[in-house]
Amino acid sequence: MDNRGFFPISKEDLIQRGIKTLDFVLVSGDAYVDHPSFGACIIGKVLEAAGYTVGIIAQPDWANPNAFTILGCPRLAFLVTSGNIDSMVNHYSVAKKRRQKDYYSPGGEMGKRPDRAVTAYCNQIRANYSKTPIIIGGIEASLRRLAHYDYWDNKVRKSILAGSGADLLVYGMGESPIVEIADCLNSGLDIKDITYVKGTAYKSKSLETAYDYIMLPSFKDVSTDKNKYCDSFLLQYKNTCHVNSKTLVEPYNGYYIIQNTPTAPLARGRLDLVYSLPYERAYHPIYEKMGGVPAIEEVKFSLISNRGCFGSCNFCALAFHQGRVLQSRSHQSILREAEEIAADKDFKGYIHDVGGPTANFREPSCGKQMDNGVCKEKQCLYPSPCKNLNATHKDYLSLLRKLRGLPKVKKVFIRSGIRFDYLMADKENGEFFKELCEHHVSGQLKVAPEHVSHEVLKYMGKPKINIFESFSNKFYKTNEKLNKKQYLVPYLMSSHPGSDINSAIELALYLKKRGITPEQVQDFYPTPGTLSTCMYYTEMDPFTRGKVFVEKNPHNKAIQRALMQYKLPQNHSLVIEGLKQAGREDLIGFSEHCLIKPRQVKNKNHKSILKGRKR
Repeated sequence: MDNRGFFPISKEDLIQRGIKTLDFVLVSGDAYVDHPSFGACIIGKVLEAAGYTVGIIAQPDWANPNAFTILGCPRLAFLVTSGNIDSMVNHYSVAKKRRQKDYYSPGGEMGKRPDRAVTAYCNQIRANYSKTPIIIGGIEASLRRLAHYDYWDNKVRKSILAGSGADLLVYGMGESPIVEIADCLNSGLDIKDITYVKGTAYKSKSLETAYDYIMLPSFKDVSTDKNKYCDSFLLQYKNTCHVNSKTLVEPYNGYYIIQNTPTAPLARGRLDLVYSLPYERAYHPIYEKMGGVPAIEEVKFSLISNRGCFGSCNFCALAFHQGRVLQSRSHQSILREAEEIAADKDFKGYIHDVGGPTANFREPSCGKQMDNGVCKEKQCLYPSPCKNLNATHKDYLSLLRKLRGLPKVKKVFIRSGIRFDYLMADKENGEFFKELCEHHVSGQLKVAPEHVSHEVLKYMGKPKINIFESFSNKFYKTNEKLNKKQYLVPYLMSSHPGSDINSAIELALYLKKRGITPEQVQDFYPTPGTLSTCMYYTEMDPFTRGKVFVEKNPHNKAIQRALMQYKLPQNHSLVIEGLKQAGREDLIGFSEHCLIKPRQVKNKNHKSILKGRKR
């Protein structure tokens, strides 16, 4: 089988291509999909473009040491990632129950990767190759680069560098650091001496290589003192910008974890280059007989137009991983990729998405960032849009018009989500609203108000609910003018820090009043690297140190979730229990203001009666 467009995956591939020894071997927790939506693939293609050879071991059997030797020992380094998703999030629901499907595995089969995949893979590699450099990256490594609260163990864990045996960690978007590291290794530099590359972290016994640094609280302190944990988190939170951040040092017993300053975001030309590399835009043919890889379905006919996010929702790790500086591709780059998509034999005329972390961000939030960096003490959109915010949709609208004008393209949809407060901050949003509703909504538009309670929204870093209502009103009025029946699908979250039973009832009453029946609801998931996770663990606001209510009881969390879907018969008992718990029996009954009817039971004659009510 000739699969020359794909990375080598076997010794046979190496022989066919005349490669005796690979420069790099990628080890990934995902099945191998050769597409720019998969981080491991991007890193491999970038290295190939720089002149290095790369092979990939996808989803190796971590219990079998020989699974890591199938491509031999690389000349320069092993590169290890858990894949596009943190392996623990991939495996477990927020209720810590095992998931049934892995969309990044062939046929959606679960169990193809270990828990804490990066560490498991590194330990096996190190057992086989004691001196070969190991470099880790991707979302799992990036968000665990320093001490962090681990929801699954319910404790503070050490940096992933402490237990993985890796030599170097690349955090954030790794195209620039990985090529610099490759060139250093290729020149003969020892991995232990590569301590200066931006966007990396490493373990060291001394501080000789750390310059202009901030000393974080020690691991011992953050693992035993929640105030110290908040101190550490805030220092990390305020040092994510490539312009105004400093090196961070975290002391351990006998060594330090040193995090260099972040790498600069890719300039538009370099970002375009990354997406112009020769991707096969498909999963490897070996997976065909296994049913393919489900994760390709949503992205195969989608376009990534931007990176980074200045929205800074407190429960999202994007700012910690990609940064707050918005980067976007040129129209020419995106149009070229769209033409490639349209030439695919399976293309039906529909581009599924044009976006990124936030679809309607195309410009940096203000003109000061590239010289001065992002503001450390305030956000761009919360609690209200900054006076310097550049809220415009002109470029995005121009891009969408060009895309829908391409031959073979019937429709161009936006599915990655509209940031509605940014859209409402655009004083000239009427034209975009019209064309959004007329051309780019496939019946439903996803938006994320997340909650309605002022207290909860404050802890989420989300705008007040009246902003969402203004957006909603304009959306429906625009559709009415266009004679279209299209709907908003609000993303809502239960049990976020600050959300108690009364907040959950407030949300349920809001949904009832507006006739909204959410199909899916989400419990807050405390993952590493977010401000909300810091609040969840410490039960305090890290900025003020004021106490924050956090619902941690699984049954009470189930009640909050049930209230959001109070109409479902299976939720009836939980909703009743929640209302009684809050002293809101006035919402149980038959009048218009009630949320739910009393529970019905049957007597011996099988006649329906209402429990607790006189016949």
